[in-house]
Amino acid sequence: MTKMADNASSVEIVEGCRLPVLRKNQEHEDEWPLAEILSVKEVSSRKLYYVHYIDFNKRLDEWVTGDRLDMKKLQFPKKEAKTPTKNGLPGSRPSSPEREVKRKVETVPLATQVSPATPVPSLPSSAEASQASVFPAVRETNTFKSREDHEQISSLTTNGTARRLIPAQPGRKRKANCGGTDEMIKVLQYNNPQSASVFLPPPEDSQDSSDGIPSAPRMTGSLVSDRSHDDIVTRMKNIECIELGRHRLKPWYFSPYPQELTTLPILYLCEFCLKYLKSLKCLQRHLTKCNLRHPPGNEIYRKGTISFFEIDGRKNKTYSQNLCLLAKCFLDHKTLYYDTDPFLFYVMTEYDPKGFHIVGYFSKEKESTEDYNVACILTLPPYQRRGYGKLLIEFSYELSKVEGKTGTPEKPLSDLGLLSYRSYWSQTILEILMDLKPDNGERPQITINEISEITSVKKEDVISTLQYLNLINYYKGQYILTLSEDIVDGHERAMQKRHLRIDPKCLHFTPKDWSKRGKW
Repeated sequence: MTKMADNASSVEIVEGCRLPVLRKNQEHEDEWPLAEILSVKEVSSRKLYYVHYIDFNKRLDEWVTGDRLDMKKLQFPKKEAKTPTKNGLPGSRPSSPEREVKRKVETVPLATQVSPATPVPSLPSSAEASQASVFPAVRETNTFKSREDHEQISSLTTNGTARRLIPAQPGRKRKANCGGTDEMIKVLQYNNPQSASVFLPPPEDSQDSSDGIPSAPRMTGSLVSDRSHDDIVTRMKNIECIELGRHRLKPWYFSPYPQELTTLPILYLCEFCLKYLKSLKCLQRHLTKCNLRHPPGNEIYRKGTISFFEIDGRKNKTYSQNLCLLAKCFLDHKTLYYDTDPFLFYVMTEYDPKGFHIVGYFSKEKESTEDYNVACILTLPPYQRRGYGKLLIEFSYELSKVEGKTGTPEKPLSDLGLLSYRSYWSQTILEILMDLKPDNGERPQITINEISEITSVKKEDVISTLQYLNLINYYKGQYILTLSEDIVDGHERAMQKRHLRIDPKCLHFTPKDWSKRGKW
């Protein structure tokens, strides 16, 4: 190690260099993943290097000392050519994202040129069923994706925003209206009560209403999809530690708190109004004046110690902005804007004699043209892996049920968000299928639309979940969904661990028609 430190001091390491860096993995074993140097600073005549581990999530980025660098495999950044090149062609300049989008749209093959209003097939028609071996296949469409979208593993197969377009066969016609998901699914119980198959007759009109080419992310609102991660400043964590009530949180990502606060060893937050302060003395002085013991807004749910508060981003602008600043510390793929007016925030709290302590939250647009019922969702790190994430998701769908709508979360989801939604959708849909009872001695029947209406999960998310669970097969001219013993046993074990559930009787919520309220 000493030799490596000596090498680090003798060779000048600059931003952009790549080399192996020592870190501990989850088993607390030493490993040397390749990392990129993002920044160099000197503290007490000792150099520190801010590293990003290649192919690892950015929340693992950290400052390291020179003795953790393997100088033998140092890679210096490649020098850029005088004339910027694109695709290896000399003299061609790199295009802007806007120009790139236009060019990609122009070069999309005819089979994939679909307007957002055009339905995209997810289930093959009966004429194509004989050609299909697996239902319904999914692959990437030729659409523009930002760098962050590529970090979402398997997002295309789980979020329903991009689906494979089956090339049109000569002489074959497809009906325009969507009727495939109205076809009855017959459930056949075998002698073994733990195994069942769901039979879906091949529909003639089998198209869903998912969008073809995803529209560009919104550029207004509290937290919007971020394409600016090439900025070296936003790639680095800027807050060392946050004290929130009885917890100290280590941020995962950049958050645009005021510059003068980023040099502090600890940033103090009032856990009730989320105001940020620079010292413990300032926090203590603030608490003598702060009258809040719960988030502002209306309490719309309470059961036991769990409560939910609905906060209007226009009426409680300061609180909403402070909440977004805190959330950005733990959400990548998003960048913070201060226009919270079009949003509602639902904050989950845990009650004790001192007050209502924030556990997590989700936000949603007052009016969503894309049927989004969640814009951002976060469970704070001290409360993660305790079932609160699924509780937030379940609550968002309970609100959708009261509104009489189906909903879906805004994309892209973070890696942890994607896992939580996959798990929730799987458990919810399996719960519906396993509770089906025979009707008058006949096999029970259900449609995908009925599953969507019962759960308020958008139809595309229902189909993508069945794909993810790998339940669908093609057998004797029919699509069958088979629940194996392993899936049933795994589902029952997961439901036994899921102690926290939303009780609809404890929800006191009246939806508003925001389209009639002018500027809210």
